[in-house]
Amino acid sequence: VVYEQEGVFIHSSCGKNDDQDSLIAGILRVIEKENEVVVDWRPLDETLDTSNILCAGKDSSSVVEWTQTPKEKCSRGADRPSSYEAEWDMVTTVSFKKKPHSNGDATTHANRESKWSFLFSLTDLKSIKQNKEGMGWSYLVFCLKDDVKLPALHFHHGDSKSLIKCLEKHVVLNESPHDERVLIVKTQKSLSQSFENLFDEPSYGLLQKWKKDPYVVTMGKFSKVTNYIVGSLRSSDQSNQRRPPSEMADFLNDTIPGLKINQQEEPGFEVITRIDLGKQPEVSRREPVSAEEWAKNMDSEGRILDVDYIKRLIFKGGLCHTLRKEAWKFLLGYFPWNSTKEERANLQKRKTDEYFRMKLQWKSVSEEQEKRNSRLRDYRSLIEKDVNRTDRTNKFYEGEDNPGLILLHDILMTYCMYDFDLGYVQGMSDLLSPVLYVMENEVDAFWCFVSYMDQMHQNFEEQMQGMKTQLIQLSHLLRLLDSGFCSYLESQDSGYLYFCFRWLLIRFKREFSFQDILRLWEVMWTELPCQNFHLLLCCAILESEKQQIMDKHYGFNEILKHINELSMKIDVEYILCKAEAISMQMMNCKELPQTVSEILGIENSSVTPDSDTGEDESGAELSCPTSLYQSISTPVIAANGTRDGAQQAAETQSLTPA
Repeated sequence: VVYEQEGVFIHSSCGKNDDQDSLIAGILRVIEKENEVVVDWRPLDETLDTSNILCAGKDSSSVVEWTQTPKEKCSRGADRPSSYEAEWDMVTTVSFKKKPHSNGDATTHANRESKWSFLFSLTDLKSIKQNKEGMGWSYLVFCLKDDVKLPALHFHHGDSKSLIKCLEKHVVLNESPHDERVLIVKTQKSLSQSFENLFDEPSYGLLQKWKKDPYVVTMGKFSKVTNYIVGSLRSSDQSNQRRPPSEMADFLNDTIPGLKINQQEEPGFEVITRIDLGKQPEVSRREPVSAEEWAKNMDSEGRILDVDYIKRLIFKGGLCHTLRKEAWKFLLGYFPWNSTKEERANLQKRKTDEYFRMKLQWKSVSEEQEKRNSRLRDYRSLIEKDVNRTDRTNKFYEGEDNPGLILLHDILMTYCMYDFDLGYVQGMSDLLSPVLYVMENEVDAFWCFVSYMDQMHQNFEEQMQGMKTQLIQLSHLLRLLDSGFCSYLESQDSGYLYFCFRWLLIRFKREFSFQDILRLWEVMWTELPCQNFHLLLCCAILESEKQQIMDKHYGFNEILKHINELSMKIDVEYILCKAEAISMQMMNCKELPQTVSEILGIENSSVTPDSDTGEDESGAELSCPTSLYQSISTPVIAANGTRDGAQQAAETQSLTPA
């Protein structure tokens, strides 16, 4: 809550019956949420019926009329304390329908005599009308897009100007040329305009927040992360717009100890910049693996016949959705690839017992016990907050009392029992959500999530070792791929690639659509065509945006804003093709630096195209992506046929370098 004011009244009969003017006292708040800022007014009366909430929806293309929901569905919202999350819960207790645009009162709802409450996002605000000075107490009228007007708010205690000042930190307000009482909302403030005034606390305090919990800062306020960096290094004096890159590097090294950032051309990098990787090859993708293809690669006991072959098919095309529930258990390591159907059934029985034993541990903790267990209490509080805002637009998780939300909560709480040292860290709900969506089973989703967290564990550890390592490795790869672009980023204080933090932390979960993430993750889980393929995906995205960033001479602020705004706009198939092409470039390079070879997990002999294995009589190269691409083409064309032993051996041989 960035603004709060009591003594703000609605005159419910104003303009209709002045003799019986009804005053409704309320409290006005401005709430800064994860991806937006909202203005919220509600009556002070504690008996507010939450089924009669008036709320301006995000889509303001027509007047929105809120309809009442059954009392039993709304009771939870009324019982919960007024807080950041409770207020959002109240919004979800109502359903809405659109009605044709009219000039009628926008506050119309099912019960005119009920207490009013409204909430809207600043993105929907069109203008604010004020009364003239000296005309009694001040009032404001919010006009939303399509001229939807909300009830006038009367500030009986004055101080409406402080609200305007607060709003000006988030939107640009200009006086109307036609009416000096009207403030018109211009386009959303750019990041560069709002560095110094988004927060009222000293930059030192912001810096401490970032140092204390970079995950919360990154996940919750990624678009404003520049405050935590620039605010401590740049004064409000416009004459001092840039600090030396070395100083920026020192600051980040302080924040993330061990993150080594090369801001100057050093001898080691000079060698890399002169390496010619050659032209990126053309790469195409195939159709997703079908149920028929999957079944043909399984024997009568349910054992996978050729693991490498099926992984290559998944890497090149992903899986059809009906296969994911079974195949993901193999890809994530829950099911061993060489297990039979009977062995897997026995494993599931054992794991079911183990899961519910752990679940009982936290379920059986009484309220009195929890009062004396601050860590469990903190884990539960954070999980409840995150679950309520994880993928709520997905049908699997939307609405109140959704069973999907309950399962999400229970699995995360049980994971705290499984790994109490790590417990719960913000971002983990993002990793679980797609897994639970696919599994549709609490136990299977938990153990798949455990396997996924085994891969991602270092990302969430307090020392951030995983994040440090990945940012450094990404820097090496990008410099080899395009040293000119790297130099440009460094010249704009962006060489440390911090804008990739969220990509790496939760594996692009918030950058792609939900369905695209399912495809992207299953491709990455094949661990093909090399180690750390996700870093090459980062390179592919950055290379795709390089031209615009450099041509438009984006600076520090603009780069961060541009990268942040790519969310949900990236073509997953295009990026997968580009990342695979980059891997082929690097693996075919005759002079691949040792550092890059280690990052990608390539043996020195395998990076030279004319290497002789001494085993492959066909003379196939050991360059993994090329062989991968060639070896898949035959099985795909002859999908209805069988593969002989020689072909299987050749395919397995071609995969060896990875």
